[in-house]
Amino acid sequence: MRTGLNAKLGNWLVVGVLMVLMSLASASDVQAQDLTNAEVYWLKHMREEEKLARDVYTVLYEKWHSRIFKNIYLSEQTHMDAIKTLLDRYGIPDPATGNDYGLFTEESELQGLYDEQINDGSFSLVDALNVGVFIEKTDIEDLNTAISVSTHKDIVTVYSNLLAGSNNHLEAFESNLARK
Repeated sequence: MRTGLNAKLGNWLVVGVLMVLMSLASASDVQAQDLTNAEVYWLKHMREEEKLARDVYTVLYEKWHSRIFKNIYLSEQTHMDAIKTLLDRYGIPDPATGNDYGLFTEESELQGLYDEQINDGSFSLVDALNVGVFIEKTDIEDLNTAISVSTHKDIVTVYSNLLAGSNNHLEAFESNLARK
């Protein structure tokens, strides 16, 4: 009797697991179809904007050897990875794929901004810290806009976490500037 009960429980467990997996797969298919053009735009834009921050901070760290740039460029890589997870989840091509440091795909404005920030941050450490303030303020503004047009909880959650990180980065840059 026990063997029969265990077999039935085992079968129900297998069926239950399969049903959960199928519902997860179909839920992600439905979500991918439900993204608005604005959501797709902001996911791509934020991927490249986080890349811009990482790339600029990497160059500024190499120039000035200030720990703040190293700590924050590592954090920006984490931000990039979080956006990449969303791009993958929704089947959106990654605009950063194959682009080396300092190169951007669809965002010609970002290419110009990158070049400008590298130039502006090369004169002094204070100038470099001001570049960090500018990038983080831009990131905060863009994340707030992206949150306002997003309808998917997972996207809003990632953007909210990135926003908290950018606020921390801004505070760190401003704190370093105050000491200079």
